[in-house]
Amino acid sequence: MRGVALALSLQMRFFKYHALGNDYLVLDPQDAPQCPSPEDTVKICHRNFGLGSDGILYGPEKSEGADFGLRILNPDGSEAEKSGNGLRIFAKYLFDTGRVSDKPFTVNTLGGKVTCQVRKGGAEIEVEMGRVSFHSDDIPVNGEPREVLNEPVEVKGKTWSTYAATIGNPHVVLPMEKVTKELAHELGPVLENMTSRFPNRTNVQLLQVLDRNNIQIEIWERGAGYTLASGSSSSAAAAVAHKMGACDGDITVHCPGGDIGIKVAPDFSITMVGPATRVGEYQMDSAVIEQTLPT
Repeated sequence: MRGVALALSLQMRFFKYHALGNDYLVLDPQDAPQCPSPEDTVKICHRNFGLGSDGILYGPEKSEGADFGLRILNPDGSEAEKSGNGLRIFAKYLFDTGRVSDKPFTVNTLGGKVTCQVRKGGAEIEVEMGRVSFHSDDIPVNGEPREVLNEPVEVKGKTWSTYAATIGNPHVVLPMEKVTKELAHELGPVLENMTSRFPNRTNVQLLQVLDRNNIQIEIWERGAGYTLASGSSSSAAAAVAHKMGACDGDITVHCPGGDIGIKVAPDFSITMVGPATRVGEYQMDSAVIEQTLPT
């Protein structure tokens, strides 16, 4: 198997995109019939020793019940259930390669099926992300079955109010008066790996409500670390702000990398709107796979 992966690496052509600074490498099965292994994914995504990215989007794959299938690989080698920014990038890639037009189409992910639409000649992508659930069984969160709302969690000697949610992947949201990058770096890795509470690990968002229609977030992404923007994180944070009664249904989420529009329906179904930008095309050298990364 290792020899097969190495042979395939010689043919790996990647297309790099970013969604408000959250960057992904698109790997088309036409160029690499085998999805990269976790070990190879770490090397490819490495910021210093590889091509550098917040993950790999492997697709389009054939999928029952949807127009396209997509696998989302994190830079630590794990596989994500869903990514809002990744879906916008994937939609833009399909549009750029002539596989879709400006009509709606569906994509299957591990976190469920979504509907996407490329608008304004590719300048804007809308994704129906699915419905947010706050229930512990769905997210999952350990403990008695319940909606995880305003629960105290101690991190580094301080108690924080937390809300947990899923939109196909797990999130924990911490409302606070002022969010900072430094605090995301401090709290994010602890909460992400608090498996006694979050058995599948979790994405982390620090949430500051600005007014009825605007929130600001800082993001620590499971498997990727500090991130400039995230569509699923924006969806979860907006849903929490609405659940708290602090925001209306139409919310602009201000991320460090830019703004994402979120519409929260009465049943907490989410529609996300934002951009995706093509960066360039890369032919990866086999040396990336052959090297041993420092520990």
